[in-house]
This record gives sequence, structure tokens and C-alpha cells, in this order.
Amino acid sequence: MILYHGSKEIVTYPEIRKARFHKDFYFGFYCTKFPEQAHRWAVRYGGRGYLNRYEYTPNKDLKYLVFEEMTEEWLDFIVQCRSGQPHTYDIVEGPMADDTIYNYVQNFIDGKISRAAFWELAKFTHPTHQISFHTISALDTLEFAGSEVVYGK
Repeated sequence: MILYHGSKEIVTYPEIRKARFHKDFYFGFYCTKFPEQAHRWAVRYGGRGYLNRYEYTPNKDLKYLVFEEMTEEWLDFIVQCRSGQPHTYDIVEGPMADDTIYNYVQNFIDGKISRAAFWELAKFTHPTHQISFHTISALDTLEFAGSEVVYGK
């Protein structure tokens, strides 16, 4: 399976970087099966970026968590991860809290909207996908397959 990672640079050797802010599935290297979504990641700050491609080969010995769709468990997991609580999974896959959903999640975390209000707002969003790699063993499932320059609007 081909996965994509959008970046300001060519990423031949993926790595897990700690950042100032916690992401949906905690610290990790994030990819998607949707090239258009990775393109948006690559140029989110404008200008030029890179659409990196990887051949992904799952490893049955790793610990996976997969969310097929946005569920109560998905929301609770994102809230925990964004609150700084680590997990023990090698790879986590599921819908992404894009910019719109991100705001709804944050409003839910902050107590500005109820769980029911979150789900009412979230049902109008388009499909997204992310797969995050959280250990060196997980990164070993990726093989760099090339990159291309992409431009923002």
C-alpha cells in the first residue's frame, strides 16, 4: 500500500519528533492514504512543499489500533492524546481531526460544547485518513518510494 506524507522537505528517513503540541494520536510520524490530504499538509504554510511517498508493509507483530470511523472511542482517544497522555500502540490509524474537527474537539475538551453537540457538528465533515507511526519498529514498515514538489495556492 502507498502512503503519503506532506512536508516542507523531502523525508527519506521518517522519524518521530516531539513537538510543542500534541497531535490526534500523540507524537508520531503521520501519513495518509489520500495524496490530496498530504498535499494540503505540505503547503499549509504556503509556498512549496513535498509530497513524500512510502511503500507500507504491515507487520503482524506490532500493536495496532484502528478506528474505521469517528466513534466515541475515537473521540476519547484523541482527547487523551491531545491532553498529553501517551499510549502503547506502535501504529494508530483512523479519521483525522482536520481543521474543522480540530476546533470541535478543542471546544469539547474546553467544555464549550457537549459531546452531543460535537457529534452533531462532526457529521457534516468530509472523509479524512491518518496513520501514525509511534515506534522505530513501526517506522520500519515504511520504505521511501520517492517525492514530488507541490505548490500552494
